[in-house]
Amino acid sequence: MPPADARNRIRIRMTARAIDEPHRTATQLELLFDLTFVVAVAAVTAQYAHHIPDGRALSGLVPFLQVFFAIWWAWMNFTWFASSYDTDDAPYRLLTMVQMAGVLVLAAGVPAAADHGDYRAVAVGYIIMRIALVVQWVRAGVEDPAGRRTALRYALGIAVAQAAWILWLVSAEAGVLPPAAQEPCFVALALLELAVPRWAERTSPTNWHPHHIAERYGLFTIILFGESVLAASNGVAGALEDAEISRRLVVIAGSALVLLFVLWWLYFLLPAGEGLDDRRRLSYLWGYGHYGVFASLAALGAGLEAAVGQTGRDAEASPIAICYAMAIPTAAFVLLLWIVHAPLFAKPALRPRAVLPGATAILLLPLAAPRIGVVAFVAVLAAVCVLLTAVTIVGGRGGASRRAAKTAWTADERTG
Repeated sequence: MPPADARNRIRIRMTARAIDEPHRTATQLELLFDLTFVVAVAAVTAQYAHHIPDGRALSGLVPFLQVFFAIWWAWMNFTWFASSYDTDDAPYRLLTMVQMAGVLVLAAGVPAAADHGDYRAVAVGYIIMRIALVVQWVRAGVEDPAGRRTALRYALGIAVAQAAWILWLVSAEAGVLPPAAQEPCFVALALLELAVPRWAERTSPTNWHPHHIAERYGLFTIILFGESVLAASNGVAGALEDAEISRRLVVIAGSALVLLFVLWWLYFLLPAGEGLDDRRRLSYLWGYGHYGVFASLAALGAGLEAAVGQTGRDAEASPIAICYAMAIPTAAFVLLLWIVHAPLFAKPALRPRAVLPGATAILLLPLAAPRIGVVAFVAVLAAVCVLLTAVTIVGGRGGASRRAAKTAWTADERTG
């Protein structure tokens, strides 16, 4: 653990933080770092939201997922390193600032990447971030003998992966790599990125803190919920440009807020920190699985913006298409939330008997869109998610009561 006066010292030795460090929470620097991702997430959500009412949701989905992967992975790289080696001294802060600059360059390149497949600005942003990140890992390798092998493996793996991305981009720009091969190459390089942590930590894992990691993921989730609220607000503003406020607009905007609120409630019902503490070996499943959780929330925000905005204007997309742009992300969020958290607990709060029927109902609802309309669909979707969250809360309380009663009975038996 860094000394209490680390913030007032220019430089301290970078050693691994304690896994069981008490009261470990996100730092002010981490919160500032996250603000750069607010810009990036807002950009990719806004770009995808423009595709939905034009009937291009499917064609825009792959670019959206690719750009979102770049955003998410940049955040992941910083977050897991900080959980293990955050010294909060001057060199650490300055290198973090360089990474923030890279994120902002990445965010500036989101529109070109999402609409035209032009990843040059995104690549430049990544190069800036990666230079700082490699320096951080090399510093950890030099100053922390116990974690030297792992840290230097991280530095090497990240550098090789970045070189591969540059080669991919240059080959595509030069026409050497045919367009049909670009997406498969992207997937292969993404898998290479995901393999770096497993390879680097094969002999010695890093000292990430389970409760700190759970908090950091929760904070990024809040960013995504905030972007969804912003997207819905943008939809209201767009609708008011072409029409006056109406009952339909009030209903759909209110239903969107309720939907986001209950999904937020559902996410934070799950004490991930405790589960990660007990089952550290499942951190890759939990951490990587959150790509789908996060991407679903971002896509839901885009769908809500399109749905709210269409109340004041005609959309080229059919009501079913617009409704599925919300139903699929919502169902994916619920299912993936269950999948990534269920292995962490002996009795998870989210149960398949609630999740599976709920997700099925959500995916069937858009079929009624031609008859009930988009506004009513959003209201019913919110109601289904309210019911799912309520069932989860009640089921969790029942399980907690039974466990408490069993514990009390066991204690009485021992004292009796």
